[in-house]
Amino acid sequence: MKVLVVGSGGREHAICTALKRSKRLTKLYCAPGNAGIAQIAECVPIGVMEFDKLTAFAKENAIDLVVVAPDDPLAAGLVDELTANGIRAFGPDKKAAILEGSKAFSKDLMKKYGIPTAAYENFDDPAKALAYLENCSYPIVLKADGLALGKGVLICKDHDEAVAGVKEIMEDKKFGDSGNRMVIEEFMTGREVSVLSFCDGKSIRIMTSAQDHKRAKDGDQGLNTGGMGTFSPSPFYTDEIDAICKETIYQKTVDAMASEGRPFKGVIFFGLMLTKDGPKVLEYNARFGDPEAQVVLPRMKNDILDVFDACIDGTLDTVDLEFEDNAAVCVVLASDGYPVSYQKGFAINGLDAFEGKDDYFCFHAGTKFSDGSIVTAGGRVLGITAKGADLKEARKKAYEATEWVTFENKYMRHDIGKAIDEA
Repeated sequence: MKVLVVGSGGREHAICTALKRSKRLTKLYCAPGNAGIAQIAECVPIGVMEFDKLTAFAKENAIDLVVVAPDDPLAAGLVDELTANGIRAFGPDKKAAILEGSKAFSKDLMKKYGIPTAAYENFDDPAKALAYLENCSYPIVLKADGLALGKGVLICKDHDEAVAGVKEIMEDKKFGDSGNRMVIEEFMTGREVSVLSFCDGKSIRIMTSAQDHKRAKDGDQGLNTGGMGTFSPSPFYTDEIDAICKETIYQKTVDAMASEGRPFKGVIFFGLMLTKDGPKVLEYNARFGDPEAQVVLPRMKNDILDVFDACIDGTLDTVDLEFEDNAAVCVVLASDGYPVSYQKGFAINGLDAFEGKDDYFCFHAGTKFSDGSIVTAGGRVLGITAKGADLKEARKKAYEATEWVTFENKYMRHDIGKAIDEA
């Protein structure tokens, strides 16, 4: 099979790495890709939102499958465009991708179908939002309705912060049009867990759990980011929690989307909070998480092309999803100053240290070629992942591997997976 992956980050590098293991793969392309992906796929200079060019490329090169990985093209309907042109595509169509594309939609869906989540209200008028805040308990959470690169969420500890947050989201439009509408919801406490799943519109298959670290600095301090590291499996996602989620969240979400005339085919990412009242949904994503994909996919035993086909064809109920009985930890190497401002263009050294090492992965997130060298080209630069017999071994190996790579203004958190010690 000839496959085109759409995207350019660490998630896409992890997907491409999984695809390379498939015996069915004959040729792999990635648009636009990055310097790491270019070592295992042919990168083509087409942006993820250039639907006409992506469609034309797929036709001209007789692509058998297009894997649409990022949120923006999914929400904008790239899968619809490809399908309308007779091109097989993996990922939800526009009607289903709204599960991530609108937080207001997903909250209303959960309320309608009795899926546990935080209490909330939706607002499209900042004056009404401000009036609502007068009688709220704090802390409280403000969420821009639309896509905001994983950063459109503000946790406000008091009324003054919440008022400033409404201005930031709805009036100053810090997150652009994503802030035309806003969700205000109760602040939940507990352990956060990420659970990825494959869906075929009717059936769902749960992948292994993971736990992400969103804050920029050690001790979960600093600003929200796209993710500074993750580990899998989560020791806090027990068999008991899994059974509850299967009964109250997972299949109910798939059934709810089907009932709404929006059958979901692709990957649903369940962001969960393990509260004292049981697991509740924090958020849905309509695609593989980043960096969750970097610890989940290396542990998956199945041929990923077989699973993609089953999702598209509605035969997922015949798939037995299997994962290795081990663990993985990913530490993100970022550019100092991320997620606000940072310099780019610094040469990256030491990448060859990963060659020939089966338990180690260096997933490129923000890199490019410049004058024959691989240089930094983003806030998150690399995802250093290691597998181990258990989480402690994987964590030790991942942090050892972060020392193999150097570049100017290299920054990372030093406490990824520290919660493992508390399990």
